[in-house]
Amino acid sequence: MASDFLFGSKSISLMGCGIQSFFFLTLGGAETLLLTSMAYDRYVAICCPLHYHVRMGRRVCVLMVTGSWVLGSINSCAHTTYVLSIPYCQSRAINHFFCDIPAMVTLACMDTRVYEYMVFLSTILFLVLPFFGIVCSYTRVLLAVYRMSSAEGRRKTYSTCTAHLTVVTFYYTPFAYTYLRPRSLRSPTEDKVLAVFYTILTPMLNPIVYSLRNKDVIQALRRVIQKICSVKM
Repeated sequence: MASDFLFGSKSISLMGCGIQSFFFLTLGGAETLLLTSMAYDRYVAICCPLHYHVRMGRRVCVLMVTGSWVLGSINSCAHTTYVLSIPYCQSRAINHFFCDIPAMVTLACMDTRVYEYMVFLSTILFLVLPFFGIVCSYTRVLLAVYRMSSAEGRRKTYSTCTAHLTVVTFYYTPFAYTYLRPRSLRSPTEDKVLAVFYTILTPMLNPIVYSLRNKDVIQALRRVIQKICSVKM
């Protein structure tokens, strides 16, 4: 997609579109489950610290990560296979800046209502339920933090939780809103604006939210900037 923007190309093969959709859905689905795993990790670390090494041992972490990628791949493979198999007899112009499956389905010359129900179910499983799981985890975490006697401990915990919730909000809300709406309520322009949040803004915010809040990373960045400035002078 980035190369198309740079070279001004506005065409893509059907197979290329399918590959782009597959990786988009795989990465998107895996990220929703990984964010949920991160919320559970923080819940166990803060609310059940004595049980942390039992509940979040190496085996559990490997299963969480592997499960997130496997489930994301299976969901993506099912949707991509369907999109590549349906006939397209209308315009081949996708009204989007990438091969988004809802935008592709609107070009099909067959009844896709059953598939739209499957998209709705998939959105519930991969977005709505994980989001409620994250909200429940952080509700328990915030209640536990509120009871802390250490002001420094509360500050650090609030800082960590706020960073994670910021990413979750920017990622889940527009994603869910886009895929939960029926076709009759969709607007191509609105879908493209919402897609900017979970395809561009969230990836841009991730380094800031997760890395630049770390003191060691900030100090390393300052050293790099000082070296660059000293070389220029």
